[in-house]
Amino acid sequence: MSKVIGLIGAMNVEVEALENQLSDRQVTELGMERIISGNLFGQEAVLAVCGPGKVNAALCAQSMILHFHPEWILNLGVAGSGECGIGIGDMVIASSTVQHDMDTTAVGDAPGFVSRIGLIEIPCDLRLKERLLGAARSVPKLHVHEGIVATGDQFVSSGEIREKIHRQFRAKAIEMEGAAVAHACYMHGVPCGVLRSISDNADGSAEMDYPTFTRLAASHSQIVVQRVLEGMP
Repeated sequence: MSKVIGLIGAMNVEVEALENQLSDRQVTELGMERIISGNLFGQEAVLAVCGPGKVNAALCAQSMILHFHPEWILNLGVAGSGECGIGIGDMVIASSTVQHDMDTTAVGDAPGFVSRIGLIEIPCDLRLKERLLGAARSVPKLHVHEGIVATGDQFVSSGEIREKIHRQFRAKAIEMEGAAVAHACYMHGVPCGVLRSISDNADGSAEMDYPTFTRLAASHSQIVVQRVLEGMP
């Protein structure tokens, strides 16, 4: 059986350029999930748009894992900047992910602690992370950062909230799906990566920046994915 790689984005704009490159396309519907399979830059791939939020992302990842058994899954798309110095158009490759809105501190847990798996930081696959870093650093004029991606069911548009998340978790990027995909992958033993292009500053300027820069940021992600897949044996 051929090895399959999985790609998940939250919005159409994050994956549409990759979807347009798929050949030998087939569509599988699993409940409300629509997963497209085919050949992408020489690799067998499955691709899905999960919708925003942690539950949507985790359910999509689990459906993909159980029905297609991917070798690894990459969650790609856009995010807000997690700290000053990471600007619009930059790229963040996750070393690990956290759920910044997971809070059972009232019973003695640390902020972000995820019961059952017993982790705060959910790790990303080291080998896939290195592939993504190599591909991203080969793109001219693209500023690339490595670190923690923070996920929560909230579109962060407040500088105060951004600072709190960064202070607690050292987040480089803030978004709504990555840690949920990583959570599902961790529970099933599937290697996972998270790649984020920065589309807004996650502060008071989000309303102005987000529509303007989302498509540009998404195009950076898609270039990196293409380089990773074309470089695979």
